[in-house]
Amino acid sequence: MAALKMETKSLKKMTLVVTMAFGLTACQGDGVNEGIGTLIGAGLGAWLGSEIDGGRDRGAGMVIGYMAGAMIGNSVGKKLDQRDRLLAGKARHFSLEKTSGGVQTDWYNPDSGHRGYYIPEPAIKDEQTGRYCREYTQVVTIGGKEEKAYGQACRQVDGSWEIVDK
Repeated sequence: MAALKMETKSLKKMTLVVTMAFGLTACQGDGVNEGIGTLIGAGLGAWLGSEIDGGRDRGAGMVIGYMAGAMIGNSVGKKLDQRDRLLAGKARHFSLEKTSGGVQTDWYNPDSGHRGYYIPEPAIKDEQTGRYCREYTQVVTIGGKEEKAYGQACRQVDGSWEIVDK
């Protein structure tokens, strides 16, 4: 009986350490979705792990399920944030490459509800580098809050656009 109490205490300590580690990992990402995904995945994983374990050693199953669920949930959350960046990047490239000055190019991620747009200025040839550059306005709306930024990008020899300091 004493060994069982000792094992339970060790398991609780390990669960606390794992919880703290995944909590910190979730906060280090650049998106809220990662943290939410980690927490949801951890909770579902812990529950599933304890159920699958069938009562033999529910603590171990719970910890293993927790860890696996947290990792999977974090990965899913990160991909949602990556999808926002991918859609915004495609819109920026299209805006710089294909549109006239003053024409708005929108992007929207139905999974996250995040949206934004780009409005480029006409291209101007940089006399020092010989490259064509465009200033642009970027607007992103996340959670109903709109953020506006200004940037400049220059066309590279390979046809890509490089964001540069103004």
